[in-house]
Amino acid sequence: MKRKVEIKRKTTETDIKLALGVDGKGKASISTGIAFFDHMLTLFSKHGYFDLSVKAKGDLAVDMHHTVEDVGIVLGQAFRKALGACKGIKRYGASCLTMDESIAKATIDIGGRPNLVFNVPKKAIGEKDFDIKLTKAFLKAFCDNAKVTLHINLPYGEDIHHINEVIFKSFARALSNACEVSKRAKGVPSTKGKI
Repeated sequence: MKRKVEIKRKTTETDIKLALGVDGKGKASISTGIAFFDHMLTLFSKHGYFDLSVKAKGDLAVDMHHTVEDVGIVLGQAFRKALGACKGIKRYGASCLTMDESIAKATIDIGGRPNLVFNVPKKAIGEKDFDIKLTKAFLKAFCDNAKVTLHINLPYGEDIHHINEVIFKSFARALSNACEVSKRAKGVPSTKGKI
């Protein structure tokens, strides 16, 4: 099963080209014009074992929000398309990771119902103005377009860089677990027979 997809999306605010290999080795080629976001997507690729290429041009003179949100939209669409009918996948995934003083828990359900629960305290502006609200906007756009439920919980953390990084890493690991094909599973992982 080759779960690979390429998607292009162009609006008056952004122009995005994305290639995804779900069953990859964590190879990344990321260029969004936002250095910190590039770093987050690169580690998402690495720790989720996804091969990911993103080339995005956005109206950064306005702000970073359009670019970050639209990349979330396209990445969500890519996963939805790559997983198809979701036959044989584990569907659920969870990960609890730490980075120095911060810890994050991610739990995901590839069940066809988009929802984001983001239990993360509001933090001050972080790396070059990349704050936690941008991370939330990215994850919300991803969930809406991948049609997944994602819960992110941050029990504690101080450094905004570490907080963002551990969220992206735990999200990557949980998603990787959920996308994994089970040797025991037959068909679609739902009593409804469809996701």
